[in-house]
Amino acid sequence: MTLLIDRRLLLKAGTLGLGVLSIPGGAAVLAARGFTHNVASGEPRQHGVLLWTRYVPASGDTARIAWEVSETPRFARIIARGEATSESEHDHTVKVVAAGLAPGRTYYYRFRDRSGHASPVGRTRTLPDGPVASYRLALFSCSNLPFGWFNAYGHAAARDDIDLMVHCGDYLYEYDRGHYPGPREAAPGRIVEPANELIHLADYRIRYGAYRSDPDLQRLHQMYPMVAMWDDHESANDSWQGGAENHQPATEGPWADRKAAAVRAYREWMPVNEDIWESYEIGDLATIFRPETRLTARTRQLTLGAALAGQTDIPAALANFRDHQWLDPSRTLMGAEQEAWLAQGLRRSVGQGTKWQVLAQQVVMGTLALPDEAAGWARANAGQEARGRIAAGLAAAHAGLPFNFDSWDGYPAARRRVLQSALDANANLVVLSGDSHNAWGFDLDIDGHPAAVEFAGQSVTSPGYESALPGVDMDAVTRAVIHRNPQLKWANLSRRGYVTVELTPERVTGEWLMMDTIRQRSTRLAGRNAMSVTRRASRFA
Repeated sequence: MTLLIDRRLLLKAGTLGLGVLSIPGGAAVLAARGFTHNVASGEPRQHGVLLWTRYVPASGDTARIAWEVSETPRFARIIARGEATSESEHDHTVKVVAAGLAPGRTYYYRFRDRSGHASPVGRTRTLPDGPVASYRLALFSCSNLPFGWFNAYGHAAARDDIDLMVHCGDYLYEYDRGHYPGPREAAPGRIVEPANELIHLADYRIRYGAYRSDPDLQRLHQMYPMVAMWDDHESANDSWQGGAENHQPATEGPWADRKAAAVRAYREWMPVNEDIWESYEIGDLATIFRPETRLTARTRQLTLGAALAGQTDIPAALANFRDHQWLDPSRTLMGAEQEAWLAQGLRRSVGQGTKWQVLAQQVVMGTLALPDEAAGWARANAGQEARGRIAAGLAAAHAGLPFNFDSWDGYPAARRRVLQSALDANANLVVLSGDSHNAWGFDLDIDGHPAAVEFAGQSVTSPGYESALPGVDMDAVTRAVIHRNPQLKWANLSRRGYVTVELTPERVTGEWLMMDTIRQRSTRLAGRNAMSVTRRASRFA
């Protein structure tokens, strides 16, 4: 059954407000009422946590609902309670902060309406205080629902040894149905609403409703608190402060309007606070810094196409591009204010005796240049676009340039400033990142001086190198990429999954877990790889 949604009415109302969208194999159910999308928690602190739900009343635009927190799932004794309002103005999403909790404790929470109907019971955990012997994060990014099942979410949700979920962005994708993935690539039954590209507030709200109807994503939010920040696809592909690659003002309106709609929907549907950047103290063990690298201050991305347009002397043009535009110190992902916040936070964290400093951000920080072997990766039937990208990437590599200018590789001066601030603070910096769809382990340095290590996570479902290079030996590709890039110590370019990061006072160990498939719902693993760094080393052991 196909349900036709009158998008004009939704735009006029500016709200989803009519109910829940059921995704796996079902039709949109716009008439749903009550607690439509389970529960979630986030922004944990030592004495509090943010709780989230969505409640659509049987009638009217508003409703009062109660919330309560207990130390047991049976709610024998209530630790904290209160009331909140569900309003159509906020798409009937509800966020409250439960305060007065004890550090490092597991709590259970639920919501109730005036008739006594209850939401599912959620489980969350406050941050620890004082000495901490061990703490485990799970890192996720790049969850494109039509490409396959969220098996990484399902696998993590079934565990009982994780303290906090960290989502580094691309929680959803803004494309119209049938575009990334195309019809042949889409997994059966994985259909998103709305069918159009996300531009207006109603579009973004509907897409969040679609994604949050996935059972594995619901379960993940229900079982663990999350720290999250958007990357680009929560607004539009390759977004920056003043626009995006996937935004055309002439036909889609002002970028400021689309950006505001995307941010508002994200704030409504995610268990997050209103702060653009934030930090979290894990007792004396670690400080987690969560920056914003897309919409606040990011300079527009450079492109090789623009650098080479109309040029006949390609090596000279690339050298000029490298020495001037690419190395321009004014180019930034975070902006001066946020860079200063991070530098000050690193110094404060080290000064108070915290063992580790963790930068949980959005895009890969390690340097990646294309190896010469890439010339043979494009098959005879490869399109002109694919061949052109490889040729441009090889020319860039020979000029000492990377191939992805949307990552930190496109902002080398800004990256250097961040790593230098870690060195100046004598920090034990661990960088977490997503965005690339592939799994990477980098040693990060400045002029040979170790500054940090990076655990870059593979995507939940979005395709990686294996999709761009069909029929090519991915083991050979991986070896060539590692050989070409000295900072890169390990990579997996063909599997989806997630990363766990265990912090102890003297060691941090990251483990990449590779799912066996995303084409069917399964939590079976196809492999795993672990790497560790010891304190004061800033290099993988």
